[in-house]
Amino acid sequence: MAVIAEKVATPAVRKTRADSGIWGWITSVDHKRVGVLYLAMGILFLVVGGIEALLIRLQLMKPENNIITGGIYNAVLTQHGTVMIFFAATPIIWGIFNYMLPLMIGARDVAFPRLNMFTVWLTLFGGIILNAAWFAGGAADAGWFAYTPLSSSTQFSGIGMDAYLVGVMLAQIGTTLTTINFVVTIFKMRAPGMSVMKMPPMVWKLLGSAALAITAGIPFMVGMLLLMFDRWFGTSFYGPNGGGDVLLWQHLFWLFAHPEVYILALPAFACVDEVLPVMSRKPYFGYTSMVAAVIAISVIAWIVWPHHFYQVGLGAGVNILFATTTKMVSVPTAMFFFNWIATMWGGRIRFNTAMLYSLGFLFLFLVGGLTGLVNASSSTDRQFQNNYWIIGHFHYVAIGGIVFALLAGLVYWYPKMSGRLMNETLGKIGFWTQFIGFNITFFPQFLVGLEGMPRRTYTYVAGQGWELYNLISTVGAFILALGIGIFAINLVGSLFFGKKAPADPWDGHSLEWTIPSPAPAYNFARLALVRGREALWYEKLHGNGKMQAAPEDEGRHGNAVHMPSPSVAPLVTALGLAILGVGGMLRAPLGPIGLLGLLVTIVGILIWVTEDASGYYLAVDKEDEA
Repeated sequence: MAVIAEKVATPAVRKTRADSGIWGWITSVDHKRVGVLYLAMGILFLVVGGIEALLIRLQLMKPENNIITGGIYNAVLTQHGTVMIFFAATPIIWGIFNYMLPLMIGARDVAFPRLNMFTVWLTLFGGIILNAAWFAGGAADAGWFAYTPLSSSTQFSGIGMDAYLVGVMLAQIGTTLTTINFVVTIFKMRAPGMSVMKMPPMVWKLLGSAALAITAGIPFMVGMLLLMFDRWFGTSFYGPNGGGDVLLWQHLFWLFAHPEVYILALPAFACVDEVLPVMSRKPYFGYTSMVAAVIAISVIAWIVWPHHFYQVGLGAGVNILFATTTKMVSVPTAMFFFNWIATMWGGRIRFNTAMLYSLGFLFLFLVGGLTGLVNASSSTDRQFQNNYWIIGHFHYVAIGGIVFALLAGLVYWYPKMSGRLMNETLGKIGFWTQFIGFNITFFPQFLVGLEGMPRRTYTYVAGQGWELYNLISTVGAFILALGIGIFAINLVGSLFFGKKAPADPWDGHSLEWTIPSPAPAYNFARLALVRGREALWYEKLHGNGKMQAAPEDEGRHGNAVHMPSPSVAPLVTALGLAILGVGGMLRAPLGPIGLLGLLVTIVGILIWVTEDASGYYLAVDKEDEA
């Protein structure tokens, strides 16, 4: 249905909608456009990180290969991990949930629309700076974990490490602000009647992810700031010769990087929370236990980080403590599995593409979780640490447990985002190609790890029993890439050739399925009154099949809905911070480039605080009035 954008005959109307063309996308603060931009950015960097992964596998395909040299290999390895974590997986997650969160809680936008768009530009500029280092002297090569002294000394790493620090810092600021925005939106903008115990399971898991991102991100940003000072100003926070401690970086990094697993995994789990009940035609099982498990993970995830460096001499007592907490965190995760299995049990399951990705996730993440339990023990970890067992385990968690679940959510919500249905036949071909390719790629890495192949090695000699495993893994990587390519073709092709989607193509249970597909600019013509946990299912069973309008709707003015104003301030402010970061990389934060960045940032802030942000009213299509 077309959205009618016009001035309403009243003095309260400020302006018409101005969001057409490229400039409209640049200045828009609509959470749905923010979500689409995040998704596009994440997919772009997924391609970059994927190409780097294929280069790694080509190099290791046979002994003593020389496709890329050791120094380039280190850079490719570092960039692959950094791009995939901070600029592919994270933007895809924020893209899906920027789009869907307001729809699922019955809101018209997020709490801070301009701040929302600001985070997009921060993350994009961070990714550009990180990858531009390839053309400015060499990319970062100290590993995505950037251990000191490899990362703190310019003797071992050049401008690429500075690009890592600036790029990741910008992205991390964006993540922190995004999650703060989500928390405020969840607590302040839910539809009338939606108490916290009536929120969809997805919202609880997003809330847990946001709490971890905010609290764990701060130590990491502090650590990066200290590393910038060591590199740019000659301080010695991590240099033993000046009284520093190289282990300080490991603590600050892993204080963030292990909770980061749950920061990414909880939203991925949330996708499965929404797909399984709808495709099984059953309410979500064990809602209260799920809430308890989210809270437990959000606490326990904070007290597991030293299992990443059992062997640095922390002492037996410390190792036992953190081995215990690491095993404890598997308990609430297992509760999620029981919830998912019980939700499907006895249901009338539809084995469509979204469901297949959810089932694939259950299998792959289970393998990832079980192989991680042996790493939790400080004694057995001596065998597994720093060999390819860890690579296999991590990817079963990160790709099998996160990417497959996100693809399930993307297929499930694609009709609401695009107004089209993805092709089921192509979707199933893509799923099975990915599933088979993934297992061929990463299962042999468990075996070659047990044979002793170290991580981060760029070549090896023949006769150690590693050749066949590496060859199989490389073949699997290309099969996996083919599967992802099929999914991408389906994703883009369905925009033009997919069947038009009705408002509720899956017989959904939550509020996003009560509005047209794709979602109107204003989301809801009338705010809904929520009367049950599965709000739409409740009305289908106990009401007239449609959501009841809330008795009070303060956002309306006649037949118009209040909308936030477009703004160029987020772009200008983020650009200024990026330029300021480049000045720091050039060791001249107060030089010409640094001062230019500071000036642009100040201009952006002045525009932000002085522009007319009172918004405007958008006329509602009469067919959406119900």
